[in-house]
Amino acid sequence: MSRYPTHTIESAPAQSKPVLEQLQHTFGMIPNIAAKMAVSPVLINGFIGVFERVHASSLTEPQIQTLLLTNAVTNASEWPVAFHTALALQQGVHPADVEAMRQGDLPNDAGLAALSTTARTLIGKRGRLTDADQQRFFEAGFSAEQLLEVIAVVAASAITNYTASVTQPALEGQFEEFVWRAPAV
Repeated sequence: MSRYPTHTIESAPAQSKPVLEQLQHTFGMIPNIAAKMAVSPVLINGFIGVFERVHASSLTEPQIQTLLLTNAVTNASEWPVAFHTALALQQGVHPADVEAMRQGDLPNDAGLAALSTTARTLIGKRGRLTDADQQRFFEAGFSAEQLLEVIAVVAASAITNYTASVTQPALEGQFEEFVWRAPAV
């Protein structure tokens, strides 16, 4: 048996079940990453709290998916790249922009490029943005509140990215067309 079983609502620890039920309702399925997170009620309940706040922020869903896809690629996390590729396309992010991010490049859309750059910079500099980094973000039309919201997205994404790297969830069939492999280190 795996250290990180892929839980169902029935098999999950009692404190993880409400989150799995919520995800089942939201997505019509329980993403395998969440089924792995369910091993730890602390992790999955912390994740869902940040996840809910991120999706209630002032950022649009295409902007959030841009950040999540950028983060997954930056963290070389394969399951989240496939998942967020599908969601970004579903949310209307242009396919060329999605492909650019999957390749580690910036999207053509200026606003999405600013978000992607900021997320990569936050990860690369471990949160230590310079005044110039912040100014570029603000000049792209974003606010101080939104910069802090980007940090929340990066935090939520770190949870899924790191969990995927540790637990190696299977990729669901509906995301197989978006499979992505991390470059060799």
